[in-house]
Amino acid sequence: MSIAITTSEGVGATRVACAGEVDVSNASELRDALNQALEGAPQTLEVDLSAVSYIDSTGIGVLVGVAHHAKDESVVFKVLRPQRNVERIMGILGVDAELGVER
Repeated sequence: MSIAITTSEGVGATRVACAGEVDVSNASELRDALNQALEGAPQTLEVDLSAVSYIDSTGIGVLVGVAHHAKDESVVFKVLRPQRNVERIMGILGVDAELGVER
């Protein structure tokens, strides 16, 4: 499976947009992109998942890990516009609030 990741910077916020399917085969690409975005010390790190049709537990683990790292760095972490099935997985795992999910 493949993903496409783009990063854009605005005033105080960095947005990482992901498209495709996030699973064990490519979750490290997402982790690397998010960690690189945190290195820029934004006030807010936004992860746009509106074009992600599937995410497995490895991908969720990446998001949770980066969310914790962001919190340690006093960076607001948000997951934006996840598709319904992706948001459902986050809710089942009980991490939607921790990830700052915004529809």
